[in-house]
Amino acid sequence: QVQLVESGGGLVQAGGSLRLSCAASGNILYINTMAWYRQRQAPGNQRELVASISSGGTASYADSVKGRFTISRDNAKNTVYLQMNSLKPEDTAVYYCNADIVRVGGRRMPYWGQGTQVTVSS
Repeated sequence: QVQLVESGGGLVQAGGSLRLSCAASGNILYINTMAWYRQRQAPGNQRELVASISSGGTASYADSVKGRFTISRDNAKNTVYLQMNSLKPEDTAVYYCNADIVRVGGRRMPYWGQGTQVTVSS
């Protein structure tokens, strides 16, 4: 089995910072891309990609977070981080970790964390 466990969400004032962590565990052989998505609570809102990072460390970001958020990973710990600075009320959402994992035995599939709430007050 593989599990992704997130931590670091919470309530912060606009302009503040939070750091999210997501640790993968289980019978993991290799992790390809790791990413953070978010889903706002308004009806009909889709889960959107916030940032992703390859196994080699190449990062990409949604335009809405460029210059404010930084994604990083520690391959030795199977962990991905999202440093969020200059937070805005519109960043309020449930943030989900995603990882493209190859399990021992060779099966490859995406896994999701349980989600962590980030609330930014104005």
